Amino acid sequence: MPTIATIETCAPAVPLDKITSFSNRTVSERHYGLVKIRSTDGVEGIGFCYVGTSGGAIFTKIVKDLFKPLLLGADSYATEAHWAAMYQEALLQGRAGTAMRALSALDIAMWDLNARTHGVPLHKYLGAMDLNEVPAYASGGYYLDGKSPNDLAKEMTDYVALGFKAVKMKSGRLSPAEEEIRLRTVREAVGPDIDIMMDMNNAWSDTTQAMRYVRRFEAYDPYFFEEPFLPDDIDNHARLAKLTRVPIATGEIGYGRWYHKALMEKGGASILQTDAAVCGGITEWRRIAQTAASNGLVMLPHWFHDLHAPLVASMPNAHFVEFFANDQVLNFRKLLDRQLSFKNGKIQLHQEPGLGFGFDEASLAKLARWE
Repeated sequence: MPTIATIETCAPAVPLDKITSFSNRTVSERHYGLVKIRSTDGVEGIGFCYVGTSGGAIFTKIVKDLFKPLLLGADSYATEAHWAAMYQEALLQGRAGTAMRALSALDIAMWDLNARTHGVPLHKYLGAMDLNEVPAYASGGYYLDGKSPNDLAKEMTDYVALGFKAVKMKSGRLSPAEEEIRLRTVREAVGPDIDIMMDMNNAWSDTTQAMRYVRRFEAYDPYFFEEPFLPDDIDNHARLAKLTRVPIATGEIGYGRWYHKALMEKGGASILQTDAAVCGGITEWRRIAQTAASNGLVMLPHWFHDLHAPLVASMPNAHFVEFFANDQVLNFRKLLDRQLSFKNGKIQLHQEPGLGFGFDEASLAKLARWE
């Protein structure tokens, strides 16, 4: 039986083409944490996560010093045992943040390795609902210097022209009146039959502030309000859910099943955006998704469409992949040797073993070094 022979890690800082803003922050580069796990029979699996704009060195140290000693020489099929061992090892160093993201990347790499060992695509290895394609929404609508409401509307209509039936825009950075103008302009441009998702990126501090925006937005029939408050402020999520007819979506920065359990029990969201590269890897994502299904909740995972497409394909209550048609913001794709394609608003699943792609080593070598 093959065992884990080597583990390598690096954390490239990838510059954005344009300085880009959210409701409450501005970014010029993104740090990604990468891992490669090779077995004694020569098969290699990859894992990855986003570690913000300064977390790369923390990520690589956690992988090398905390988790790598637990996994070398072990059987990669024991994913549950390895998850428990890594979580236990990180109890004092961090049950969230970069430690959990490093755990996630390693867990993803083991699932990828195991699927590649069997020679099957990850979505089939997980037990697919969909074998060939999954629905997606087009994500964008960021704030850029000089970008007008009409420019935003043009961006959204371009996504619709590509076949997407749902689009997402950022909101919450400007005043309620200004944000209403942005939303109204988009709604008038895309028409009544396209779903518009609104992402606040934790912009609001309380429901009083939130309702100044929400009252204006409801007339334009948003599909959801995403991350209205800080992720740990579950109570305000639950309060807002009772005050608006628009579903609340959150969970992208939620770590572990226990956070999600509390979110579900308090009614803080009806849509979970749980990210497998954040919450604890594929192992933990599937636990959370199955619990969500038992509670009648929907999974719309955050970011990393390359990772989440096979997960959505394997989970009955997962409805959309978040897809970035433009690589300006999700510049992680610059590190990959193969891209997912889309057709008529649906992601075409890779049919190669595992995740179906690897790292572009030539591009990566310009930004980081494997350790």
